[in-house]
Amino acid sequence: MIDILIAKLHDVRFMTMMLAAIAVAATAYSLLTPLFAGDGLAKRMKAVASERERLRQRERERMAKGERVSLRQTPKQLVSKVVTDFNLGKWLAQEAALDKLVMAGYRGQAPYITFLFFRAVTPIVFLVFAILYVFVISRMEQSMPIKIGMCLGAAYLGLQAPMIFLKNAISKRQLSIRRAFPDALDLLLICIESGMSIEVAFRRVSIEIGSQSVALAEEFTLTTAELSYLQDRKVAYENLAKRTGLEGVKSVCLALMQSERYGTPLGQSLRVMAQENRDMRMNEAEKKAAALPPKLTVPMILFFLPVLFVVILGPTGIKVAAMQ
Repeated sequence: MIDILIAKLHDVRFMTMMLAAIAVAATAYSLLTPLFAGDGLAKRMKAVASERERLRQRERERMAKGERVSLRQTPKQLVSKVVTDFNLGKWLAQEAALDKLVMAGYRGQAPYITFLFFRAVTPIVFLVFAILYVFVISRMEQSMPIKIGMCLGAAYLGLQAPMIFLKNAISKRQLSIRRAFPDALDLLLICIESGMSIEVAFRRVSIEIGSQSVALAEEFTLTTAELSYLQDRKVAYENLAKRTGLEGVKSVCLALMQSERYGTPLGQSLRVMAQENRDMRMNEAEKKAAALPPKLTVPMILFFLPVLFVVILGPTGIKVAAMQ
């Protein structure tokens, strides 16, 4: 059975057909997924909008019972048991991971427990797979130190895989927020100049911006809840800047804190910062456009030019072959 599997893995025709089937399945999945997608935006906005009432209920229960009441979802029983039994919180805990989970949109204790679980399990899975492939399936004719190094490299890759996943999630979330933030500032400016309070303005903007960026709508809704709940409004702005991790958002939060403290007019500051964020977004787009020609050089050399030469020189080669 293993010999048949190895022969199939080294069969070029079989691997080509397998990769083509995977590509076709991925394309079909990408095209059909939007057709069956539900109204996720409404569900997520409803869950975030209820944060304010949950915060109030938690405070009431804490004051009534004299203890802290957790409102976060509990992790899976198996995951929580593994983390508790092996004391992974002591060996794999990272302060930066908590902030990164929040920046990626994963709040509460359950995502952190799940992160610790995968941080411990993924290296073991990668190591076992590497050992099976190197020593059993492929039977590489390399020296033993090289084989051991490959296995250790796979284990290290598994250790870093959860962090890589977090970084990708943070990048996608920050990109969504960065693209919608200038428009959100314009809406916030309109609401404030029309006479709305900052809480009502944040709530209104979170509703309007939800169709463009769900992540930014969530952050604004949480900020609205914190503004109405926390005693120091400065903490709410600091939490917003910390959850997003973007310089543009930090600048706006700093202006809001200064306005709260010194009573300075907020409209002009928001107008200037909205224009600055829009310019930053345009500069980023221009930067990506300027970097496109060098990136296209290698694909053109590898894929376009050979086909072009075949199309141009193919008929001539056929005629020369026929004449001989």
